[in-house]
Amino acid sequence: MNIDIGNRLRHERQKKGLSQRALARLAGVTNGLISQIEQNSISPSIASLKKILDVLSLSLADFFTGGDDATPGHFYERKALPNLGSGDVAIFLVGAGIRHRAMSVLHEIYPPGADTQMYTHAGEEGGVVTKGKIEVTVAGEVRILGPGDAYYFESRLPHRFRNLGKTPCEIISANSPPTF
Repeated sequence: MNIDIGNRLRHERQKKGLSQRALARLAGVTNGLISQIEQNSISPSIASLKKILDVLSLSLADFFTGGDDATPGHFYERKALPNLGSGDVAIFLVGAGIRHRAMSVLHEIYPPGADTQMYTHAGEEGGVVTKGKIEVTVAGEVRILGPGDAYYFESRLPHRFRNLGKTPCEIISANSPPTF
């Protein structure tokens, strides 16, 4: 899926009647960051984009899928799953066309060296590692999880995912409400 993040953000910001400066102040980011994103001169981190979208009352899923009102199907081919990830991290959303969803189901892929940095958001999340190993930090507690290992936590707690290994790590996860 290819999306023009800058134009999409500008459209959503203008729909809310906000200037770049006002959006930046409300989101707790710099005006320059908003400007650079809208010019497509940088790709925002997931954490930064999440802060901005929270002000616009948009989930990451709705932002990347365009809020399409089409009737969704029941089955989804891999090539139809939009990638909501940032940088090397791929995060594929299942059921992108579902409006007013109660949860997000994700297929996450972390290549060696991938690091989300600490972030927080509303809701709860859980997942199961299907391949590789991942270091997960939640509220200062650190664990290395491998295939079959799982996690579940309140997403308002600072958390981070890092692949310190030499092979990709894959996770099937869900969060509710769908804040990702």
